[in-house]
Amino acid sequence: MAVYEYKAIAKSGKPAKGMIDADSPASARRKLRDLDLYPTDIAEVSGAKAATRVAVEGATAPGEAQKRDFSFSRVTVRDVALLTRQFSVLLAAGMPLVEALTALLDQVTKPRLRRAVYDIRDHVKGGGTLADAIARHPRIFSSLYSNMVRAGEASGALEQVLARLADIEEHQAKLRARVLSTLAYPCFMAVFAVGVIAFLMVVIVPNITKIFEKQKQELPDVTKVMIGVSHFVGHYWWLLILAVIGLVALWRLWVGSERGRRRWDTWQLKVPVYGQLHLKFICARFSRTLGTMLESGLTMMKALDVVKSVVGNTVIEASMADVKAGVRRGKDLAGPLKETGLFPPMLIHMVDLGQRSGDIDNMLIKVADTYDEDVRLAIDAMVALMEPVIIIIMGVFVGFLVLSILLPILNMSKGIGH
Repeated sequence: MAVYEYKAIAKSGKPAKGMIDADSPASARRKLRDLDLYPTDIAEVSGAKAATRVAVEGATAPGEAQKRDFSFSRVTVRDVALLTRQFSVLLAAGMPLVEALTALLDQVTKPRLRRAVYDIRDHVKGGGTLADAIARHPRIFSSLYSNMVRAGEASGALEQVLARLADIEEHQAKLRARVLSTLAYPCFMAVFAVGVIAFLMVVIVPNITKIFEKQKQELPDVTKVMIGVSHFVGHYWWLLILAVIGLVALWRLWVGSERGRRRWDTWQLKVPVYGQLHLKFICARFSRTLGTMLESGLTMMKALDVVKSVVGNTVIEASMADVKAGVRRGKDLAGPLKETGLFPPMLIHMVDLGQRSGDIDNMLIKVADTYDEDVRLAIDAMVALMEPVIIIIMGVFVGFLVLSILLPILNMSKGIGH
């Protein structure tokens, strides 16, 4: 397969250039058109020059160079779910793998996902496995996705595995959308409250305090505090913004370190109320992932390897090594889970019941459904509590503001009366 250097016009109208491998110039033009690039010049390059350019650009796969034409369209969980569902339907209809991937290219609209499918098709065309091709795009497809596809290829039931994957992705998308829609109203209220308070402090208070300054009388302490805060916010608002940005940056830096991440994850599990909610969310993800992988034909040890990478908590991830060691020694899964002291009793009892009944995969999925519902109800309860709390906080501040204004006015009226 030859390597061609090209110049093209992107769909957005911007010029693009790079390198692409193809069997012929015509094939290279077709590949570029599939990527929404319209070639203006194509020239074959020598092996030495191609190797040098690939090394400089960091390209590791066919068509990698054109990724320099960055796209800001993010691939969402819902996009992957839809793609997976369509892929499963095409394979179930009897379409060959490469033809199914080609058909998917006509249905994918987001450039980043389209490039990934294009690369996957080329890799499979070249004799690679579908799982290996998918694993080349970890930012779009998780390790759970690639490992389940690998299990589907090995068992000859790829379309059924893809259907299960689509169910998982759709469930995650629905859960995320439900949480976001639930939190939207209280977040709007919080932003509105902050905006009102900032307006009062920056615009209203300074105008009223001018009246008090003209009277040149002693002001109450509460009014002095309010004037000082208003003066600071009005003149140093930029400092407050920088402080918030700095704190967020420091927090991200700390959480990005191994030690900081572990402490943060430990704190999340121990904090009252939120800790239990966070643990239930982890248990739901753990149960659904493990149950689905066992249902797809993966062994317990391989499934535990994948689950470790998707739980999203370093404390739980560290405990999975002990769980794997216990299972390797011949113990049932429930025993090592209990020994960690991290998993709730209900999960352990359901796992034990599933192992004794020989239906652990379905039992784990039922546990995941139960925990997902618990998380939803807990979030609804927290949101219902947040609304009055925000209103109370705003009311307290407005009351404090009114008091700081009325006290000096009352003092002024007393002075006039005497």
